[in-house]
Amino acid sequence: MIIREAVEGELAFIREQRVSSYEEHAAKIPDGHWQALKQGISSKADTQAGVELLVAEFDGEILGSVALFPAKMDAYEGQVEDLDYPEIRMLAVSPLARGKGVASALISECINRAKAKGYHAIGLHTGDFMKSAMSLYERLGFERLPQYDFEPANDGIIVKAYQLTFTK
Repeated sequence: MIIREAVEGELAFIREQRVSSYEEHAAKIPDGHWQALKQGISSKADTQAGVELLVAEFDGEILGSVALFPAKMDAYEGQVEDLDYPEIRMLAVSPLARGKGVASALISECINRAKAKGYHAIGLHTGDFMKSAMSLYERLGFERLPQYDFEPANDGIIVKAYQLTFTK
């Protein structure tokens, strides 16, 4: 498996793959929340200046993707104050490729890129209904930062903040 920058011709596929990988959550949350989430992961936010869109590829097939937003960028449309470290967003793995280390490889690449740029930490946010994602982040050493949680749709669903601080 290789982790590389996405190319423009792959954007539509990546966004479709995101939706299919997040679709399992649609039945667990109100339809309005699902529609907002679907719109967010399908948006062009991943093409903003400074955002690094990465894919995991194996034998010519894209298994997953992630967007690494730079520090001090409004990654959540005003829901969270600008943070002084990069944010992992829109992590998605094809349902057929789960359990093969794709998510961990994408997260590791984001961590390496943040460290190479001299940052002290990296963060992310995830819906409180994404239990397996939260479990993965905690296994990788991410810690909760409840002060950066938010409730985007006022429907009781909390988007939880996590941070991994790097040791020198």
